[in-house]
This record gives sequence, C-alpha cells and structure tokens, in this order.
Amino acid sequence: MENGKILIIEDDPNIVDLARIHIGDLGIDLDWSEDGESGLRKALQNQYKLIILDLMLPKLDGLEVCKRIRAENKFIPILMLTAKSEELDKVLGLELGADDYLTKPFSIRELIARIKAILRRMEIDQEKISGEPEAPELEFRDLIIDLEKRKVTLTGDKIDLTAKEFDLLALFAKNPGRTYNRQQLLDIVWGYQFDGYDHTVNSHINRLRGKIEKDPSNPTFIKTVWGVGYRFVEHEELSK
Repeated sequence: MENGKILIIEDDPNIVDLARIHIGDLGIDLDWSEDGESGLRKALQNQYKLIILDLMLPKLDGLEVCKRIRAENKFIPILMLTAKSEELDKVLGLELGADDYLTKPFSIRELIARIKAILRRMEIDQEKISGEPEAPELEFRDLIIDLEKRKVTLTGDKIDLTAKEFDLLALFAKNPGRTYNRQQLLDIVWGYQFDGYDHTVNSHINRLRGKIEKDPSNPTFIKTVWGVGYRFVEHEELSK
C-alpha cells in the first residue's frame, strides 16, 4: 500500500492516539484536527487518501464538514464516526456523501480493517481506470451510465451520486440480471470480508433508488429478489 496521509477530524485525543499508532503500522501518516473548522480547512487545502470524520465536533459539526468537502471533492473517501444514538445522523451523513460509518465504541481492529478495505478499493478502481482508457456508456432506456466519466443521466438530467452509489450502480448495470446478496455487494463494492453490515448496503440501495427510480417502492431498474438480494433489470424486461 503506497504511502500517503489520512486526515482524522476527531475531538477525542485517546481515539486519535490509538489510531495514529496502528495507522502508522500501515506506513501511512495521520494528520489530525480536533474541531470541524480546522478539519474542513485542512481537507480543502491538502490531498489525503482518506478522511475519518467524527459527527459531534466543536465549532462545525461533522455533517456540515462532510457537505462542504463533497461540494469540492466528489471522490475522496469519507469514513464517518457516529454514536449509537445518532441513527438519523448516520443516514444524513450517507446522503451528504460519506462512504460509510463506524459506530462508537468500535475496536481498533475494525477501524483498521475498514481503512485497509477502503484504500484497497481505491487502488483497484485506479487500476481499472488506467487499464481501460475508453470505458463504454451503458444505456437502459432513459438511464445512461458513463463509466469513464462516472456520470449518470436520467431523461437527460444529470444525477448526482456519491462514489459508493456510483460503484453500486455500475456493478449492477455491467451485470444485468445477476443477483447479488448483501454480503457479495459488501465484499465487492466496500471490500469488507466480514458479516454484520447489511444496513450499509441497504442504506445505499435505498438512496440510489431514490435518485434513479420514478417510484422507489416499485423500482424499474434495481429489483429486489426476496430472500436473496438485488439484481439489475435486463434489457428485455425494459422492452416489454
């Protein structure tokens, strides 16, 4: 894993000290801000491999920091740290563009596993981009997915997707008709080889449907296969 820097925006120095030791073992430096204002400033002024962002911060809360980072940078991974009582804020954080979240208290092993998975996924994506200079457009009726530009339009209107939402949609659209269970999606899109995070997949599927489906409760593109998982519609189904 190549060297670089991770930014952690967190006001608990104990979490930061523990993270610094273990992230250092990966050969990655950790930059720290203890409040939202200075963290946002660093995030916008420097290049980082990943941003770890606490929700409850002095001066500027994590949701606002996430929103402002995403307005400037669509693709930097953001891992949000939340408390168990902040279920609504988790959903809002994902809607504002966080790639995933960890609920406090968490183990340092779990944090490092998430970091390694996110960074590995970025490396794989970069390798794909380097090896495929001309990615095709995928077209499903009025939904057009440009894999090279990571751009999605629906009836001519641009659809704003987070990085993970796009990754999910691209995986589905490249494999129409194939059913994926939640664990497979977690492994492929997030790179997590362990159980217990179905809610992450469900949240992203629901938000993706909310953006590309005319009626999310009766979806045209992303179908639920009851008791199994999800699949993307086949071209023949759209022509019926």
